[in-house]
Amino acid sequence: MGAAASVAVLALTLTAACSSNDDATSEPSATEAGLPAAQRVGAMDDFKVGTDFVASEPVTFSVLYRDHPNYPLNQDWLFLSQLKDKNKVSFDLTSAPLSDWDAKKSLIISAGDAPELIPVTYPGQETQFVSGGTLLPISDYVKYMPNFQARVKDWDLQPAIDNLKQADGKYYMLPGLYQSPQPQYSIAIRQDAWEKAGIKSDPKTWDDLKADLEKLKSANPGVWPMSDRWSTTNNNPLGATLQLAAPNFGTVAGWGFGNGLWYDQDSKKYEYAASTDGYKDLVSYFASLVKDGLLDPESLTQDDDTAKQKFASGQSLAISGNTQEITSYAKTFTDAGNTEAKVHLIRVPAGPAGDNVASGSRTASGFMISSKAAEQPNFLALLQFADWLYYSDHGLEFAKYGVEGTTFTNDGGKRALAADVDWNGVNPTGTKKLNADFGFSNGVWMLANGSTDELIQGLNTEASNAFVSAMADKKELPLPPAAPLDEMQQEQITLLQAALNDSVTQNTAAFILGQRPMSDWDKWQTELKGLNVDQYVDTFNQALAAK
Repeated sequence: MGAAASVAVLALTLTAACSSNDDATSEPSATEAGLPAAQRVGAMDDFKVGTDFVASEPVTFSVLYRDHPNYPLNQDWLFLSQLKDKNKVSFDLTSAPLSDWDAKKSLIISAGDAPELIPVTYPGQETQFVSGGTLLPISDYVKYMPNFQARVKDWDLQPAIDNLKQADGKYYMLPGLYQSPQPQYSIAIRQDAWEKAGIKSDPKTWDDLKADLEKLKSANPGVWPMSDRWSTTNNNPLGATLQLAAPNFGTVAGWGFGNGLWYDQDSKKYEYAASTDGYKDLVSYFASLVKDGLLDPESLTQDDDTAKQKFASGQSLAISGNTQEITSYAKTFTDAGNTEAKVHLIRVPAGPAGDNVASGSRTASGFMISSKAAEQPNFLALLQFADWLYYSDHGLEFAKYGVEGTTFTNDGGKRALAADVDWNGVNPTGTKKLNADFGFSNGVWMLANGSTDELIQGLNTEASNAFVSAMADKKELPLPPAAPLDEMQQEQITLLQAALNDSVTQNTAAFILGQRPMSDWDKWQTELKGLNVDQYVDTFNQALAAK
């Protein structure tokens, strides 16, 4: 979740619609598909776009399940019973907690013990497992997934899919797909306090944001203008904020640092992001916020609960947030009887590199399939089910909203949650939670938070939709070219990457906190060379040239 340094205008609404049933009549039926009958147990003979998947006989799929603390796994969920009763689909779940998800996933895949379906996987996370042969080269089988093919074609997403290809020309995961970009993260502010300080509009640039924080500090002595969160997630200080700011400084950072590469459009080669001027400018900016007392230095070490408590108690007036969190922030004030507090998610400011969002903003968390799945009798049924649940109109609606008449109503195409059901404060009078009580709107079963504009906006608050609309005229950086590594190159990168990432994480925090002066920047670059950063980047550029 690098990026490049040019632009493509974002649009909130695409004119292309989903493929119609007629468009899919050329798709092969299960009997024509080429898979032997022994792998088609439970599959449908007439599965195509617009067809709800109903297994021809009961099937059970094994799934590696990410258990989220906000909606802990409940075997009595309506989601599970509905699939069993109506679709003849059951699951054999191997559960891992959110806190240990990536480590457990890596361990179980590397050991060759992965269940058939492996969800909550982001593009790039599959690469480390390709050489081991434990993952299905799913590109060989998407011909049996008509809904996925229709989405890619109708939404013009083939370049993003091509970018998933490994050195062998195949890809091993399928991402969630957005109809149009759906930005989620920015800085949440106490708008009432900002207005009292004379700040009437969102800052246009990061420099404007700094000026606004200075006004807040002057108007509110003893209060932090900003105290941030999400620094302890994956041990990545300011992970969310650096990620959302980075495209405007011409780099990648924080949660979006990934493999640390930045593609230079002029040289047509990769550079190490932390060695670019853009990364230095980004770090210098946040270091200046700490130095000037505008950003709480504890932002880089405190846990989320501490950061949220400071914001809720008025000890800070800004915090990183997203389209879901602003609802819970606002509810905290309401529950405490603070009716004056107003929470607002600002439009991400522009920076010295432009008014940008990162590339790849129309793909999201997706899934992998174990190579062992191809040996199972219900292999084709698994492909059809995943295609229906994750990419079809009805599958997406089911995963997000649930069952019409029970969890939601549909009046002429306008969906609304049932009176007693809430999700993220959209229906605050609801006593039951769509995810916790029913199992819907669960990231395991719902890629891209709904995928289509209609589904996403339907369960967004007005404030969330307003933020997405405000971000619509930002420019999306183009996808950098893929540099697929062969097995030997991947081994070299694996050996080098951990040490480089550790150095970037530690020194980025040290520079921002002032524990290391910015005058040491060149010295740090020499330290990176000692960690073989040149060899690291050269390996990717060699792979790029060999395409």
